[in-house]
Amino acid sequence: MPIYEYQARTEAAACSHCRSGFERLQKLADAALLACPQCGHPVRRVISAPNVQRGQAHVLKPKHVEERGFTQYRKVGKGKYEKTAGKGPEKISG
Repeated sequence: MPIYEYQARTEAAACSHCRSGFERLQKLADAALLACPQCGHPVRRVISAPNVQRGQAHVLKPKHVEERGFTQYRKVGKGKYEKTAGKGPEKISG
């Protein structure tokens, strides 16, 4: 689901929420908002730049793995693995 940005159509009588702009997570099939959910002032959808990640290398970085609560290991020998990130045991052997 994309995140859409909205902003007040005019500055007059707009609340701080819609004057500075706000984001809303919506389905593609959902209609665009016509009014601010807090004050009812008319709003418009603002076109914004997408956030694009190329490739999957960023997903496997140890810092990324550890921040999400996982443990990452690398193979160091036949049936032996060493921890590279996370809170799990230091070594695993099979």
